[in-house]
Amino acid sequence: MHPLRKLRESGKATPAQVSALLAENIVFNSPFLVRPIEGREVIAEIFAQSSSTRGSGAYTAEFKLDGRTTFLRWEGTIDGRKIESLEIIVDNEHGLILERTIALRPYPAVKLFRDAMYASLKDKLPPDVWDYATP
Repeated sequence: MHPLRKLRESGKATPAQVSALLAENIVFNSPFLVRPIEGREVIAEIFAQSSSTRGSGAYTAEFKLDGRTTFLRWEGTIDGRKIESLEIIVDNEHGLILERTIALRPYPAVKLFRDAMYASLKDKLPPDVWDYATP
């Protein structure tokens, strides 16, 4: 079982607990954000907040794609609506998460999740990651 999955399934993960699993130069790719986010401290905040925001659910699949790459599937609810995520986690040579890319569906539930994440993280992430700049 991947350490991030194990932590998330153990209960409410704190940013400090998540941070211990992350490489210093981690990159996070999310459909919520218009560009990748980099850096252990801010990404630990995002991952910890995500665990408490996304609602009930469970991981339904985990596959090792190679020695450092893990695929996870999660199904759950947000505000009583079904939501599903697929993610790829790439670990570095020390077993720390170097990159995480996530996809979510269906869009109406994703929007509920994004809006809740924005409310919680708008002061921790720069405004230019949430939306495209006005031309």
